[in-house]
Amino acid sequence: MTLKCLFDNNRAWADGIKKEDPAFFERLSKQQSPKYLWIGCSDSRVPANQIVGMPPGELFVHRNIANIVVQSDINCMAVIQYAVEVLSVQHIIVCGHYGCGGVKTAMDMEEIESYGLINNWLGHVSEVYRRYMKEINAIFDAAQRLDRLCEFNVIEQVHNVCRTGFVRNAWRKGRDLYVHGWIYSIRDGILKDLDVSVNRI
Repeated sequence: MTLKCLFDNNRAWADGIKKEDPAFFERLSKQQSPKYLWIGCSDSRVPANQIVGMPPGELFVHRNIANIVVQSDINCMAVIQYAVEVLSVQHIIVCGHYGCGGVKTAMDMEEIESYGLINNWLGHVSEVYRRYMKEINAIFDAAQRLDRLCEFNVIEQVHNVCRTGFVRNAWRKGRDLYVHGWIYSIRDGILKDLDVSVNRI
């Protein structure tokens, strides 16, 4: 199976861009100089470039289940290091989304135990839930409880980004680097700033 439909879609997409801007891909191939690193969820409904209206080349992207940032994730750490030290991004955006399936699974301690390897990964979100459990459980509506944990998870991951040596070193050198926490609503396509922007520690 060659998934011909995806190749057809790709050809149509590339042709459409070249009609609008014939030199687009030639320029794009010569350099990568994004100002933004996006750390988001792997959810297929949250396409980073599209929801901020940016073309290829403007956003350096790392995605994983539930937009988690932990020092033991070498992949994530390598992305942050490359973005900060090589690309010299000016903004790191941690963006979660409401109704996140990973966050929902982490809320149910017993359910997590049945998922094998993913239990280790979502355990990071479970720790966030335990930290804010009293406030979250005081919310009557189940969907609102989930959404509040999604927000808290973003806030905690922002703090985790700020604790990385790469970001701290950039700040020590006087770099103008900001770390932001946002959340996206799949229900209406709107981003919300969680007011946790940090540019120093």
